[in-house]
Amino acid sequence: MDSLSIKVNIGGRVYPLTIDPKEEESIRKAADTINSNIKELQDNYAVRDTQDLLAMTALQFATEVTKEAKSVDYGKLLNDVESLNDSVSKLV
Repeated sequence: MDSLSIKVNIGGRVYPLTIDPKEEESIRKAADTINSNIKELQDNYAVRDTQDLLAMTALQFATEVTKEAKSVDYGKLLNDVESLNDSVSKLV
């Protein structure tokens, strides 16, 4: 497997990473998103401690992920799985 060494800056600290080259763009975008959120929190609140800003950012992102996980339409998912199962059964 090819690997790529990069450095990303998150919250004013540089982190060296060894990644799959295909992941570089998404990792850099994720770091930019984190830094943008930190900047927004600094601008809107009286919080200056980087660790507090990172914790608040992590909480916001985790909340979004949790909401998205709850929004799964399990009925539709079950129907799709059953349909896929029927299709596979017809092929066998």
